[in-house]
Amino acid sequence: MVRGEPTDEELAALAAVITALASQSAPEPAPEPRSLWAERGSLLRRPHHPGPSAWRASGHRF
Repeated sequence: MVRGEPTDEELAALAAVITALASQSAPEPAPEPRSLWAERGSLLRRPHHPGPSAWRASGHRF
């Protein structure tokens, strides 16, 4: 272990390193994957396309 009296330059260098490390932002964690049960888009109706038997499909959820 080194002991002694640090110089002003050494204290300034230490303060600069600590300040630089403190100013770095931590990486944001990746978002958790959403469950298909929580997917709100599946509750929306899908558009009906004209064609043979389209009236039957209009009453069914896909």
